[in-house]
Amino acid sequence: MRQIVLDTETTGLSADNGDRIIEIGCVELLNRKLTGNNLHFYVNPERDSHEDALKVHGISNEFLRDKPKFAAIADELLAYLRDAELIIHNAPFDISFLNKELDRLGRPPIKTVIGQVTDSLVMAKEMFPGKRNGLDALCDRLGVDNSGRTLHGALLDAELLADVYINMTRGQDALLMDLGDAPDENGLTETIDLSRFELPVLHANEQEAQAHDGVLADLDKASKGKTVWRSLEVA
Repeated sequence: MRQIVLDTETTGLSADNGDRIIEIGCVELLNRKLTGNNLHFYVNPERDSHEDALKVHGISNEFLRDKPKFAAIADELLAYLRDAELIIHNAPFDISFLNKELDRLGRPPIKTVIGQVTDSLVMAKEMFPGKRNGLDALCDRLGVDNSGRTLHGALLDAELLADVYINMTRGQDALLMDLGDAPDENGLTETIDLSRFELPVLHANEQEAQAHDGVLADLDKASKGKTVWRSLEVA
């Protein structure tokens, strides 16, 4: 499965009000592994960035003057993204800017080219309700080194998000253990079905049980007492 982690930097917050893309960063994952086949563009937006946006990304208007316009990089970008699953943090924002740029060129929206879009911000909110789920907060929570991130940058942020996404989706879906990617002489990869083993059950100790109760209390607070288990207790 081919996935592309994508991020953009823009002149401001509203594509509908004329703000434009100034940077696009893409990181490729193949079967959940980084390939190094990344794509990165600086783009001449044909307008200046808002002052607040400059404080976020630090990319000066002068730096962008001689960079290619979106029309010049559109074909290469679309060919790179074709049929892939896009992973984007707060996807509606980036998708709206990409669609507006494509619309200016008389092209159909990005959904006609790609496979699907996964919003990692939605995933994070479901996994960590009531918590801060910006990229920096997720890096801290999941042990991803973001020490080099002093300003927002599309490629750096895409690289960080790729690590965050891999950490958020690390769970094992089945009792099967893959012993390697290399196929044997028959073209098969070896797996071990753990369901035929009697697995030990480790019960939580007192400290772990208290920590678990603390997590449940946080979820109760975040949902204002509407968690399913509380409803079942009342019933």
